[in-house]
Amino acid sequence: MTDHTDHPAPTDHDDAPPSADEALALIREQQRSVERKQLGGIPWILGIWAIAWGAGFFALWSGYDGGNPWFSIPLGVAGTIFGALIVGAIVVSAVVGARVGRGIQGASAFSGAVYGISWMVGSGVVFAIGIALTRAGADSAVMSLYYPAGYSLVAGLIYLMGAALWRSVDQLVLGIIIAVVGAIAPFFGAPTNNLVMAVLGGGAFLVAALVMQLSLSRGRS
Repeated sequence: MTDHTDHPAPTDHDDAPPSADEALALIREQQRSVERKQLGGIPWILGIWAIAWGAGFFALWSGYDGGNPWFSIPLGVAGTIFGALIVGAIVVSAVVGARVGRGIQGASAFSGAVYGISWMVGSGVVFAIGIALTRAGADSAVMSLYYPAGYSLVAGLIYLMGAALWRSVDQLVLGIIIAVVGAIAPFFGAPTNNLVMAVLGGGAFLVAALVMQLSLSRGRS
């Protein structure tokens, strides 16, 4: 028995390739999707550094004579707290930065991996230079100004690099703020420079984390 059911004939419109504008829009949407995936771990990095800077530098401020007027922490303990927090933040940044590129091929994956490794390399360089300065005769007063400023410079430059890689205004502003805080904090002298780093540096990281997370959430909606 012959089936006489009528079927609509395919039209040229159904088989027509997307227009140039539609293809461009699709490419841009895919690019934004990749960028959101890459930037998804950055608020976590910012939050970790907000805790490390705020608590770490506050501990140092509380460890020096003439620092925290309400309570004090033995300087050795304060230094251990600061070191543990900074090392933890570096490790988390490296791991999250490397995971950012997981599942993404090509230059984007490479960018994420380099971003993560940069934290460890930059911080290691600051530490090595500090050892050299100490061996050359720099006293504790000088080193208490050098280390916060050095780590601040590294962090600021890394966020400026992130701003260039992912066209992120949030990271651009944060990088500038952190670099400027690192430059002006030594002028307050020790140990007040540590309080400046804790309040302005840690606060900047926290605000940036919240702003970037809100921005990414809006981008997904």
